This record gives sequence, structure tokens and C-alpha cells, in this order.
Amino acid sequence: MMKLASIIVFTSTLLLGACAHNTAGIAVDSNGQVRVDSSSFASDVNVTDITSMMVGDLVKASALIQSKSSYDQRVQYKFNWFDANGYTIEDEATSWKSLKLHGMQQLQVSAVAPNTQVSHFEIYVRETYSD
Repeated sequence: MMKLASIIVFTSTLLLGACAHNTAGIAVDSNGQVRVDSSSFASDVNVTDITSMMVGDLVKASALIQSKSSYDQRVQYKFNWFDANGYTIEDEATSWKSLKLHGMQQLQVSAVAPNTQVSHFEIYVRETYSD
């Protein structure tokens, strides 16, 4: 009976996971290294002009998000912050931000590091699905 319950829970988990929205997108780090997790999304959106500057003792990061299509699309972006050893800093405190890109539009986005331990960053951009 316990084995049957485990199989039902496992099967339900697989089915629910199959219904989840695709969260893959594009990541670009502060060194300009690009990682594409969704080639179809990358054909519609580009992330360029990654820059950073010091504002007091904090890193201020910016990036240009560009639409490469003629139609409007909603995207989300999030800056991830890392210390000198590559450890994530305050990941749960950083939220996704939404924006609407009109056809061929480009928007600059920026954020300030949560503390002085940040040495580098990554911006992640993904498609937003509206229900």
C-alpha cells in the first residue's frame, strides 16, 4: 500500500511539473559571458551593454535589454549578486522585475548591489507568460 502511494505521488509530481511554464532565458555576467538557456527566446531578445560602476561602496549594474522582434513581449529580469569567491549574495532578497518590450524596443535596466561584499553580478532575462 505504501509503495502504491509513493508511485501515485511520484506520478502526480511528474504531471504537475510538465504543466509548469518554461523559465529558461538568457544570462549575461559582468564579464560579458553569455549563457543561453532558451534559443527561441534568444532569437527574440538580446541582452547587451553590461556595465558596472561604484556608487559609494556599492556596485551599480546596468544592462540593455533589446527586442529583436516586431511584436510586443513581456519579460522579467533579475540581477544576481556574487562575492569575490563566487558565492551568491542575498539571492532570495532579489526579486524578478517585469517589463514590456514593444517591437524592436530597447530598455536599459539597472540595480544596486545589496551590500559591499558584491564583486560581480549576472543579469538573467526570461519570458513572462500572462494567463
